[in-house]
Amino acid sequence: MSHPLPLRLGINVDHVATLRNARGGEAPDPVRAALQAIEAGADGITAHLREDRRHIRDDDMARLKAEISKPLNFEMAATADMVKIALATAPHAVCLVPERREELTTEGGLDVVANEGALAPVVARLGDAGIRVSLFISADPRQIEAAARLRAPVIELHTGAWCHAVADCQHERAEAEWQRLEKGAALARGAGLEVHAGHGLDYRTAETIAGLREVVELNIGHFLIGEALFMGLGEAVMTMRAAMARGRTNAGLAQ
Repeated sequence: MSHPLPLRLGINVDHVATLRNARGGEAPDPVRAALQAIEAGADGITAHLREDRRHIRDDDMARLKAEISKPLNFEMAATADMVKIALATAPHAVCLVPERREELTTEGGLDVVANEGALAPVVARLGDAGIRVSLFISADPRQIEAAARLRAPVIELHTGAWCHAVADCQHERAEAEWQRLEKGAALARGAGLEVHAGHGLDYRTAETIAGLREVVELNIGHFLIGEALFMGLGEAVMTMRAAMARGRTNAGLAQ
Protein backbone atom coordinates (compact mmCIF):
# COMPACT_ATOMS: atom_id res chain seq x y z
CA MET A 1 0.00 0.00 0.00
CA SER A 2 1.36 3.42 -0.94
CA HIS A 3 2.38 5.88 1.76
CA PRO A 4 -0.36 8.50 2.35
CA LEU A 5 0.32 12.07 1.31
CA PRO A 6 0.26 14.81 3.96
CA LEU A 7 -3.16 16.32 4.57
CA ARG A 8 -3.42 19.96 3.48
CA LEU A 9 -5.86 22.58 4.78
CA GLY A 10 -7.34 25.21 2.47
CA ILE A 11 -9.24 28.09 4.04
CA ASN A 12 -12.19 29.65 2.20
CA VAL A 13 -12.46 33.39 2.92
CA ASP A 14 -15.77 34.02 1.12
CA HIS A 15 -17.74 34.82 4.25
CA VAL A 16 -15.33 37.44 5.45
CA ALA A 17 -16.39 39.21 2.25
CA THR A 18 -20.05 38.40 3.01
CA LEU A 19 -19.73 40.27 6.29
CA ARG A 20 -17.99 43.19 4.60
CA ASN A 21 -20.60 43.46 1.88
CA ALA A 22 -23.48 43.41 4.38
CA ARG A 23 -22.39 46.84 5.59
CA GLY A 24 -20.44 48.13 2.61
CA GLY A 25 -16.97 49.61 2.72
CA GLU A 26 -13.72 47.68 2.95
CA ALA A 27 -13.82 45.95 6.36
CA PRO A 28 -13.43 43.18 7.22
CA ASP A 29 -10.88 42.49 4.51
CA PRO A 30 -10.81 38.90 3.12
CA VAL A 31 -7.18 39.34 2.07
CA ARG A 32 -6.19 40.18 5.64
CA ALA A 33 -8.08 37.07 6.78
CA ALA A 34 -6.21 35.00 4.20
CA LEU A 35 -2.86 36.29 5.45
CA GLN A 36 -3.80 35.48 9.06
CA ALA A 37 -4.96 31.98 8.08
CA ILE A 38 -1.66 31.31 6.32
CA GLU A 39 0.31 32.57 9.31
CA ALA A 40 -1.66 30.12 11.50
CA GLY A 41 -0.89 27.16 9.24
CA ALA A 42 -3.23 27.14 6.25
CA ASP A 43 -1.71 25.51 3.16
CA GLY A 44 -3.79 27.51 0.69
CA ILE A 45 -6.65 29.94 0.26
CA THR A 46 -9.94 29.33 -1.54
CA ALA A 47 -12.27 32.05 -2.82
CA HIS A 48 -15.42 31.71 -4.92
CA LEU A 49 -16.05 34.50 -7.40
CA ARG A 50 -19.77 34.17 -8.02
CA GLU A 51 -21.49 35.57 -11.06
CA ASP A 52 -23.55 37.92 -8.84
CA ARG A 53 -20.46 38.95 -6.79
CA ARG A 54 -22.41 38.44 -3.57
CA HIS A 55 -19.22 38.07 -1.51
CA ILE A 56 -15.81 37.89 -3.21
CA ARG A 57 -15.22 40.64 -5.78
CA ASP A 58 -12.90 40.82 -8.77
CA ASP A 59 -10.45 43.05 -6.92
CA ASP A 60 -10.38 40.55 -4.03
CA MET A 61 -9.21 37.83 -6.41
CA ALA A 62 -6.51 40.08 -7.87
CA ARG A 63 -5.27 41.08 -4.42
CA LEU A 64 -5.29 37.51 -3.13
CA LYS A 65 -3.17 36.39 -6.08
CA ALA A 66 -0.76 39.29 -5.55
CA GLU A 67 -0.46 39.22 -1.76
CA ILE A 68 -0.69 35.66 -0.42
CA SER A 69 2.32 33.36 -0.25
CA LYS A 70 0.39 30.10 -0.57
CA PRO A 71 -1.60 28.64 -3.49
CA LEU A 72 -4.85 30.33 -4.50
CA ASN A 73 -7.78 28.07 -5.35
CA PHE A 74 -10.28 29.99 -7.52
CA GLU A 75 -13.81 28.52 -7.20
CA MET A 76 -16.04 29.38 -10.15
CA ALA A 77 -18.83 28.31 -12.46
CA ALA A 78 -17.75 26.98 -15.85
CA THR A 79 -18.78 30.07 -17.82
CA ALA A 80 -16.91 31.95 -20.54
CA ASP A 81 -16.71 35.08 -18.37
CA MET A 82 -15.24 33.17 -15.42
CA VAL A 83 -12.75 31.34 -17.62
CA LYS A 84 -11.55 34.71 -18.93
CA ILE A 85 -11.10 36.05 -15.39
CA ALA A 86 -9.35 32.87 -14.24
CA LEU A 87 -6.90 33.02 -17.14
CA ALA A 88 -6.13 36.66 -16.33
CA THR A 89 -5.73 35.91 -12.60
CA ALA A 90 -3.61 32.77 -13.16
CA PRO A 91 -4.32 31.08 -9.80
CA HIS A 92 -2.61 27.85 -8.78
CA ALA A 93 -5.92 25.99 -9.13
CA VAL A 94 -9.50 26.38 -10.27
CA CYS A 95 -12.35 24.40 -8.72
CA LEU A 96 -15.37 24.19 -11.01
CA VAL A 97 -18.61 24.26 -9.04
CA PRO A 98 -22.34 24.42 -9.86
CA GLU A 99 -23.94 27.78 -9.26
CA ARG A 100 -27.53 28.95 -8.97
CA ARG A 101 -28.46 32.54 -8.14
CA GLU A 102 -31.11 31.59 -5.58
CA GLU A 103 -28.96 29.28 -3.45
CA LEU A 104 -27.38 30.46 -0.19
CA THR A 105 -24.31 28.31 -0.75
CA THR A 106 -23.25 25.59 -3.19
CA GLU A 107 -25.93 23.00 -2.49
CA GLY A 108 -24.72 20.01 -4.50
CA GLY A 109 -21.97 18.64 -6.65
CA LEU A 110 -21.31 19.53 -10.26
CA ASP A 111 -23.18 17.24 -12.67
CA VAL A 112 -20.22 16.19 -14.78
CA VAL A 113 -22.16 13.39 -16.48
CA ALA A 114 -24.83 15.72 -17.87
CA ASN A 115 -22.36 18.50 -18.75
CA GLU A 116 -19.35 16.51 -19.90
CA GLY A 117 -19.37 18.01 -23.40
CA ALA A 118 -19.52 21.59 -22.11
CA LEU A 119 -16.94 21.02 -19.40
CA ALA A 120 -14.33 19.34 -21.61
CA PRO A 121 -13.10 22.53 -23.37
CA VAL A 122 -13.10 24.47 -20.09
CA VAL A 123 -10.97 21.84 -18.33
CA ALA A 124 -8.64 21.65 -21.33
CA ARG A 125 -8.23 25.41 -21.71
CA LEU A 126 -7.48 25.99 -18.03
CA GLY A 127 -5.12 23.03 -17.97
CA ASP A 128 -3.27 24.28 -21.05
CA ALA A 129 -2.72 27.57 -19.18
CA GLY A 130 -0.99 25.70 -16.35
CA ILE A 131 -3.94 25.96 -13.94
CA ARG A 132 -4.75 22.82 -11.95
CA VAL A 133 -8.43 21.97 -12.40
CA SER A 134 -10.60 20.41 -9.71
CA LEU A 135 -14.22 19.32 -10.10
CA PHE A 136 -16.52 19.66 -7.07
CA ILE A 137 -18.68 16.54 -7.24
CA SER A 138 -20.69 14.13 -5.14
CA ALA A 139 -19.21 10.75 -4.30
CA ASP A 140 -21.15 9.11 -7.13
CA PRO A 141 -19.27 6.54 -9.23
CA ARG A 142 -20.70 7.93 -12.49
CA GLN A 143 -19.56 11.46 -11.64
CA ILE A 144 -16.11 10.24 -10.63
CA GLU A 145 -15.73 8.23 -13.83
CA ALA A 146 -16.80 11.25 -15.90
CA ALA A 147 -14.25 13.42 -14.10
CA ALA A 148 -11.55 10.91 -14.96
CA ARG A 149 -12.60 10.94 -18.62
CA LEU A 150 -12.23 14.73 -18.65
CA ARG A 151 -8.66 14.31 -17.35
CA ALA A 152 -9.17 16.78 -14.56
CA PRO A 153 -6.32 16.00 -12.17
CA VAL A 154 -8.35 16.64 -9.00
CA ILE A 155 -11.84 16.12 -7.61
CA GLU A 156 -13.27 17.63 -4.45
CA LEU A 157 -15.88 15.43 -2.82
CA HIS A 158 -18.97 17.27 -1.59
CA THR A 159 -19.24 16.33 2.09
CA GLY A 160 -22.36 18.39 2.86
CA ALA A 161 -24.94 15.59 3.04
CA TRP A 162 -22.75 13.58 5.42
CA CYS A 163 -21.97 16.60 7.62
CA HIS A 164 -25.62 17.59 7.86
CA ALA A 165 -26.62 14.04 8.82
CA VAL A 166 -23.93 13.96 11.51
CA ALA A 167 -25.02 17.34 12.88
CA ASP A 168 -28.69 16.25 12.95
CA CYS A 169 -27.82 12.94 14.66
CA GLN A 170 -29.33 10.99 11.74
CA HIS A 171 -27.08 8.02 12.38
CA GLU A 172 -28.24 5.67 9.62
CA ARG A 173 -28.13 8.39 6.99
CA ALA A 174 -24.74 9.57 8.25
CA GLU A 175 -23.35 6.05 7.98
CA ALA A 176 -24.73 5.62 4.46
CA GLU A 177 -23.25 8.95 3.35
CA TRP A 178 -19.93 8.05 4.95
CA GLN A 179 -19.82 4.78 3.05
CA ARG A 180 -20.43 6.70 -0.19
CA LEU A 181 -17.54 9.04 0.59
CA GLU A 182 -15.24 6.19 1.55
CA LYS A 183 -15.98 4.21 -1.61
CA GLY A 184 -15.89 7.31 -3.80
CA ALA A 185 -12.49 8.36 -2.49
CA ALA A 186 -11.08 4.89 -3.17
CA LEU A 187 -12.59 4.79 -6.67
CA ALA A 188 -11.23 8.24 -7.53
CA ARG A 189 -7.75 7.49 -6.28
CA GLY A 190 -7.78 4.23 -8.22
CA ALA A 191 -8.64 6.23 -11.36
CA GLY A 192 -5.58 8.41 -10.83
CA LEU A 193 -7.41 11.43 -9.42
CA GLU A 194 -6.17 13.48 -6.48
CA VAL A 195 -8.92 13.60 -3.86
CA HIS A 196 -9.95 16.68 -1.88
CA ALA A 197 -13.04 17.12 0.30
CA GLY A 198 -15.13 20.00 1.56
CA HIS A 199 -18.49 21.55 2.47
CA GLY A 200 -19.98 21.69 5.94
CA LEU A 201 -16.92 20.35 7.73
CA ASP A 202 -16.33 21.20 11.40
CA TYR A 203 -13.72 19.98 13.89
CA ARG A 204 -15.50 16.66 14.44
CA THR A 205 -16.17 15.76 10.81
CA ALA A 206 -12.77 17.03 9.67
CA GLU A 207 -11.11 14.76 12.21
CA THR A 208 -13.13 11.80 10.90
CA ILE A 209 -12.49 12.39 7.20
CA ALA A 210 -8.81 13.01 7.89
CA GLY A 211 -8.69 9.26 8.49
CA LEU A 212 -9.31 8.54 4.81
CA ARG A 213 -5.95 7.75 3.24
CA GLU A 214 -7.02 8.93 -0.20
CA VAL A 215 -8.00 12.44 0.90
CA VAL A 216 -5.07 14.87 0.72
CA GLU A 217 -6.78 18.26 1.14
CA LEU A 218 -9.72 19.68 3.07
CA ASN A 219 -11.26 23.03 2.11
CA ILE A 220 -13.15 24.70 4.95
CA GLY A 221 -14.66 28.16 5.20
CA HIS A 222 -17.97 29.03 6.84
CA PHE A 223 -17.40 27.05 10.04
CA LEU A 224 -13.97 28.54 10.67
CA ILE A 225 -15.08 32.10 9.94
CA GLY A 226 -17.85 31.55 12.49
CA GLU A 227 -15.38 30.17 15.04
CA ALA A 228 -13.13 33.18 14.43
CA LEU A 229 -15.79 35.43 15.99
CA PHE A 230 -15.23 33.67 19.31
CA MET A 231 -11.58 32.65 19.34
CA GLY A 232 -9.88 34.51 16.51
CA LEU A 233 -9.12 33.10 13.06
CA GLY A 234 -5.58 32.03 13.86
CA GLU A 235 -6.70 29.98 16.87
CA ALA A 236 -9.55 28.44 14.85
CA VAL A 237 -7.15 27.38 12.07
CA MET A 238 -4.72 25.86 14.59
CA THR A 239 -7.56 24.00 16.32
CA MET A 240 -8.67 22.63 12.95
CA ARG A 241 -5.14 21.52 12.12
CA ALA A 242 -4.97 19.71 15.47
CA ALA A 243 -8.26 17.91 14.71
CA MET A 244 -6.95 16.85 11.30
CA ALA A 245 -3.71 15.60 12.85
CA ARG A 246 -5.65 13.54 15.40
CA GLY A 247 -7.72 11.98 12.64
CA ARG A 248 -4.61 11.07 10.65
CA THR A 249 -2.85 9.65 13.72
CA ASN A 250 -5.88 7.66 14.91
CA ALA A 251 -6.14 6.06 11.47
CA GLY A 252 -2.45 5.11 11.56
CA LEU A 253 -1.56 7.58 8.80
CA ALA A 254 1.62 9.54 9.35
CA GLN A 255 1.51 13.26 8.58
